[in-house]
Amino acid sequence: MTSYAQQERAAICDSFLRLGPDAPTIDDPWLARDLAAHLAIRDSRPDLSVGQYFSALRGRLDDAMRKLAATDFVELVERVRQGPPGWSAARIARVDEVVNGGEFFIHHEDLLRGTPGFERRRLDVGHERFLWDMLKRGSRLYFRQVPVGVVLVAEGHGRHAARKPTDNGTAVLRGRPGELVMYAAGRARVAEVEIDGPPEAVAEIEAARLGLS
Repeated sequence: MTSYAQQERAAICDSFLRLGPDAPTIDDPWLARDLAAHLAIRDSRPDLSVGQYFSALRGRLDDAMRKLAATDFVELVERVRQGPPGWSAARIARVDEVVNGGEFFIHHEDLLRGTPGFERRRLDVGHERFLWDMLKRGSRLYFRQVPVGVVLVAEGHGRHAARKPTDNGTAVLRGRPGELVMYAAGRARVAEVEIDGPPEAVAEIEAARLGLS
């Protein structure tokens, strides 16, 4: 059985080494070294990772990331490649797939799409199905603050009502599963997604601050 979490972990590490520590990402102002530091801390320092959700702890996280990003890049990438420590629940394959399958896909695309003139990857059907199922499960959370109805349509995979219609109508988002995931995760400017619906609904979803980072 394919592990998409492990597949994307290996792929982003290969891309890190190919593009180098100063490669841009779409998570401006992060460079590749900053993104690698984020992933390494996320794997092994949950006490620091919570800083992205609590402003009072953000300083500790930022300081740790700066220090780690300044270390040897090849060693840092190898740390990411090796994955979480033995005590982490993410060492369990099923947990790893749920926790890291989408995270590593999104951040790999953050890196790849940071390069001007990037080419979109063509994912296999199984990978697209994995991302589509993940997006459907998390759609209420991703679109929780959007004040309109939201319907997601993925070519070859079906449609899913992420939010019920409101007085402003419903926005319909169409794209490949990976593109819809990137849009929902706050990467609208680099996501190839078509939006249809009443002008009010389209305007509301385009103005929404999506993303869970």
